[in-house]
Amino acid sequence: MPNPDSFFFSEWAQRRPGRTRSLDRAAALLRELDLDTERAPVLGVVGSKGKGSTATVAAASSAAAGLRTVLVTGPSFRGYRERVRVDGVSVTDAELEALGAEMDVARRRLPTVEESGGHLAPSGLFLMAGLLKAREIGADVCVLEAGIGGHRDELRLIGPEVVALGKVFAEHVGLLGDTVPEIAREKTRVAGERTRALVSLPQSAEVTPVVERALAEATEGRVLPHVVDPEAPGIEPPLELRPPGLSAASGVLGVAAAEHMLEVLDRGPLPVERLHRVLETLHLPTRLSEHPVPGSATARVLVDSAIERVGAGIALDRARSLWGGVDHVLLCLPDHKDVPGAVDLLRDLPVTAVRLPEAHLRFEYELPEHWGRIDAEDLSPELIASLGDRILAMGTVYFTGRMAEALDVPTDRLFTPL
Repeated sequence: MPNPDSFFFSEWAQRRPGRTRSLDRAAALLRELDLDTERAPVLGVVGSKGKGSTATVAAASSAAAGLRTVLVTGPSFRGYRERVRVDGVSVTDAELEALGAEMDVARRRLPTVEESGGHLAPSGLFLMAGLLKAREIGADVCVLEAGIGGHRDELRLIGPEVVALGKVFAEHVGLLGDTVPEIAREKTRVAGERTRALVSLPQSAEVTPVVERALAEATEGRVLPHVVDPEAPGIEPPLELRPPGLSAASGVLGVAAAEHMLEVLDRGPLPVERLHRVLETLHLPTRLSEHPVPGSATARVLVDSAIERVGAGIALDRARSLWGGVDHVLLCLPDHKDVPGAVDLLRDLPVTAVRLPEAHLRFEYELPEHWGRIDAEDLSPELIASLGDRILAMGTVYFTGRMAEALDVPTDRLFTPL
């Protein structure tokens, strides 16, 4: 749960009904911190799914090229320090607290929340913390994962030099737009005056022209989208070094985005052998990752952040290929995810549905009567092991983070630079 005593959540925790985040207030804080002018080059990641995997691979690829790299992703797995990493490793709690304290000093020079008309959003504050850390250590590049937005995200205020655009589909309908093309326009317009390149996964026929027009508008025609096709021959990284499942395409996008950043920085081509050695160390918790259950000699869990039928099917196939079958499924999907698709796929399996306590999430979809039901607070190694030796756990990232905590999954290091 967010800590209201933390600087990063203080204004969000005190928000009033109807009051939203203020980009004007965020822009003012950027100016107070001199981050509007004094910051490392930024590689920004947007899309409907796979942003964290794309950002992580982009950071690992940048590190393979010898760049000192700060990575900001969200949400975290087990602790908020994971939101900001240097060369793949989380900052310490003390370092994150120090960054927050520096930002708080600057915030106190701003007009009040009431005068600003909105609060500072936690996701935007973590982006700024990453920029501050990058400046502190003299980083060569900062890889920043956007929140759910694009044009209305703090990343747009920061102004990425390179944008990585993942696949856009019907996620956040009604929040970022009423149609997939509207969502694509919102995400593409994270680009702006500083943007030198936008690299995209192949998009649908209805989205492709929208991306082209929105990018031309945002960059005054200076930038054309570069599409990287994971199915094309010879595309890096090779299949065996790509993340598993649906994240494989994110791995391709991350490498391609890092290559574009190297061009922007005039740093030469990406060293392929070094790239491969770094990617061999890649660790993506809760992305089809297998873990033992603490205290059990036999129980194992495959954890994945699948939120719709296709992803859930891939996770189920992966579990069956690893183990030959599945004894139990732990599933956590709020109502705005593809609950009907998951129910149809898993109807005949032993399933326990997990409810999260977050107030903004709803769990009211009518599930099969024979499915079990528990609250996330009840997750423990003992409960998990009691479900069998072969357990598939999947759902929203808030849930998979709780699974990482229950299973004591190491999450502080995502890759090892050479």
